[in-house]
Amino acid sequence: MSLPIIVKWGGQEYSVTTLSEDDTVLDLKQFLKTLTGVLPERQKLLGLKVKGKPAENDVKLGALKLKPNTKIMMMGTREESLEDVLCPPPDNDDVINDFDIEDEVVEVENRVKEYKVEVLNPPREGKKLLVLDVDYTLFAATNMKWIEAKMKELGVSTNANYKITFMLDSAAMITVHTPRRGLIDVKPLGVIWGKFSEFYSKKNTIMFDDIGRNFLMNPQNGLKIRPFMKAHLNRDKDKELVKLTQYLKEIAKLDDFLELNHKYWERYLSKKQGQ
Repeated sequence: MSLPIIVKWGGQEYSVTTLSEDDTVLDLKQFLKTLTGVLPERQKLLGLKVKGKPAENDVKLGALKLKPNTKIMMMGTREESLEDVLCPPPDNDDVINDFDIEDEVVEVENRVKEYKVEVLNPPREGKKLLVLDVDYTLFAATNMKWIEAKMKELGVSTNANYKITFMLDSAAMITVHTPRRGLIDVKPLGVIWGKFSEFYSKKNTIMFDDIGRNFLMNPQNGLKIRPFMKAHLNRDKDKELVKLTQYLKEIAKLDDFLELNHKYWERYLSKKQGQ
């Protein structure tokens, strides 16, 4: 008998419909690995208990007496790559527990109502959404006045080959509390999705940023890039955005981005180009 379960992780909900009451907690964790990339041994599932105690891996799901579409929360992070292990994290980056931001959903909803977006060019039906960070991705910026001036200087807002839909400044961010660093600002894509729900969602959105903590509210949609620093020295060497152009062309063919793990974009691109 099928046992549908809804698992919440990273601000998103995953529907599990392929397991039955005879499958075990470990089977559930293995399946969640295919959805999230988080290894079973790094997962902590909140809400699965037997006689008041957390269910062990060998416990069958049927023994948990779960109602159909029961919602549980998963805590855990994807395993770091060799590059992450060898390179020390930047001072301004964080790895933060998803469980600490549950109360921030209301703040996102409020920001959707409060924040005013000036549409420069209307969204196009059926097109995907690319959100580009400015600081150390394209350049450096904070408030809208500065952003507008720099985007004009760089030719981003006046380029004849493309038309950006809108620009957001730091006022669109929200402040969340984290155990390690206290209050930090993050970038909730929910603000955009709330403003343009008929065009954009977590299924067709990707955001480039050099700071991982900015993806805290929407980790599945974030792709962390190497910061573009010391441009006068590295301008001819830093080709990451050029390579990412090819990645975007490949994933633009997909209907749903949620099946992707953007952390391994180079591996994905290499595989596609080798076919």
